Amino acid sequence: MSTTFVIAQGGGPTAVINQTLVGAALEARRRHPGCRVLGARYGVRGIRAGDYVDLSELSEERLRRVAALPSAALGSTRDKPDAAYCEAVLKGLREVGADAFIYIGGNDTAGTQQILHDAAGGSIAFVHAPKTIDNDLEENDHTPGFISAAEFVASAFVSVDLDFRALPGIYVGIVMGRHAGFLTASAAAWRMNEESGPHLVYVPERPFERARFVEDVKETMSRHKRCIIAMSEGVSSASGRSLVEELVSPDMLERDAHGNVRLSGTDLGQAMERILADDLKGMRSRVDTFGYLPRGNIGAVNPTDAQEAHDAGIFAIEAASRGGGSVALQEEKGKTAIRLVPLTAVAGRTRHMPKDFLHPDRNQLGDAAYAYFDRLLPRKYDLGEPFV
Repeated sequence: MSTTFVIAQGGGPTAVINQTLVGAALEARRRHPGCRVLGARYGVRGIRAGDYVDLSELSEERLRRVAALPSAALGSTRDKPDAAYCEAVLKGLREVGADAFIYIGGNDTAGTQQILHDAAGGSIAFVHAPKTIDNDLEENDHTPGFISAAEFVASAFVSVDLDFRALPGIYVGIVMGRHAGFLTASAAAWRMNEESGPHLVYVPERPFERARFVEDVKETMSRHKRCIIAMSEGVSSASGRSLVEELVSPDMLERDAHGNVRLSGTDLGQAMERILADDLKGMRSRVDTFGYLPRGNIGAVNPTDAQEAHDAGIFAIEAASRGGGSVALQEEKGKTAIRLVPLTAVAGRTRHMPKDFLHPDRNQLGDAAYAYFDRLLPRKYDLGEPFV
């Protein structure tokens, strides 16, 4: 009887998640000639419904073309299985004779794998392959999808800063990131010099204070005649609650299957516009919510990110042969090394930016953050110095 691998994708799409899918599929076929590789449509929903694409029947050329696509080629889901759902997923895996289930996603996806692993009792190898633009997985130096999204954000803020040099004012760009500020911090990765924006960075790791924000903006305007601000959508108040939760009545809040408040809308942007209008009267200002734009942008697929995502898929097959676990991208002597770590080390856990990534006294990045981005995001453009 041939070996059967089931692969699925969970959570938000990225620019390189399909590289992981195809890396795993091709490696399974290479290591196990004659094996079946089934791709479940829409994550664990597809397993429950028996809805599969037979990836072992597709040509390598077709799969490699799919690998280059942004977004999740199999479709995704944010379902969080309870005990009954879990039993249905396990039943679906057993019906197709699955020897291993590889689920590509973030910490919630790793949590699902942990639940399924515990329920299966060792009969199936459960592997979590990393994916998230938030860069918030424990045991990882960085995650597949982050570099491409960060490159989009970095280039966007370089462009905005140059725009506002020509026509000065205040700019707030709201970037995805629920509990970790890595992606928002990447806005400063390609600053031209100390005069360049973003001049202020607000992330979930540091409480947001309205009065301090207003003073920061005024001081920056007086110094630079413009103020470019990068803000995480998950930025929180001193109470620990996200600003969206404090600004929107509980009955109006939308939550996903994991209980997370929906942050990707326009509520925070509208609140920032109100603060600027009330507290910084008469100043030209603009607030943009980046939303989903950075996470799967076809024009910002980073080659290193794509290769690492592919390699993570290849390693997922090795992880299955070892009985399962979570695939992690770690840093060793300035290079990326792929390692296998326990599911429990990643499942449901959030990695935050280290304290030294933020300046101790200002809402700006510290030297450690710039060193991190210099390693992961080498500058792409050699820009001249504007006259203004």
